[in-house]
Amino acid sequence: MIRNIFTVLSPEVEEAKRTNRPIVALESTIISHGMPYPQNVETALNCERICRENGAVPATCAVIDGQICVGLTPEQIDYLGREGQKVTKASRRDLPLLLALRKDGATTVAATMIAAASAGIRVFATGGIGGVHRGAETTMDISADLEELSETPVCVVCAGAKSILDLNLTMEYLETKGVPVIGYQTDELPAFYTRKSGIKVPWRLDDPRLIADAICAAREIGFQGGMLVVNPIPEEYSMDADVINKAIDEAIEDAKKQGIKGKETTPFLLAKIKDITGGSSLSANIQLVYNNVRLAARIASNL
Repeated sequence: MIRNIFTVLSPEVEEAKRTNRPIVALESTIISHGMPYPQNVETALNCERICRENGAVPATCAVIDGQICVGLTPEQIDYLGREGQKVTKASRRDLPLLLALRKDGATTVAATMIAAASAGIRVFATGGIGGVHRGAETTMDISADLEELSETPVCVVCAGAKSILDLNLTMEYLETKGVPVIGYQTDELPAFYTRKSGIKVPWRLDDPRLIADAICAAREIGFQGGMLVVNPIPEEYSMDADVINKAIDEAIEDAKKQGIKGKETTPFLLAKIKDITGGSSLSANIQLVYNNVRLAARIASNL
């Protein structure tokens, strides 16, 4: 439920809340920082279309002029796409300042979870979550997404953690924080661009209705945190593991040489990997996002 003066629902989302229709939250960092224009806008609008086609109302989230907007107009989505990286990449730590200073921000996984929870939305679809970065044992570079999953009651549907990360440590962190991790029709954590990582997930569920049941059970017992549903990229779009891993290693080495750190790391690496793979990684990224939106809409429809 909304309990603040900063969260604004679009008319479509507000009507869906009033009539108890299923709603799926969508992030906006993928628009401003994840892809080039105009593919970013096309992808965002397609995500909304796919959500509606699968029975749910899309609620793309962003901070616009100091307000947390849950549900964007096509014009607002186009604005974020055109402005690109000029828009602040907004995580949890950035929200109070963006609101107070009436700034714009494209919401990350963590910030979108906060926006969704403030509006009473229980399901959120994204591409991949952030996690523990490689070398985090010395840099302490760990995404705020993981902490948010342990605190905020939203089910996040993704294609696993981004494969630029240390996937083993990411799973260990989630276990330590008590976050339920559910493999949808898979026994192992997907590696974003590829379907397999060799890392087992604690739970496998093959039916969106069962995932919805788990969300309801968590709500009934007052479970404070969220859930993570990992949904492998469709087989026809999965990339060759050797090719993508070589590209990731090369991109990480370039980031080290250029001194790229903190929240600039992920956008840099994804852009570099796109260049190295001739754009095939971007195509895979888009398709896995669509796949996650379809699943999220089915889960929300069963809540």
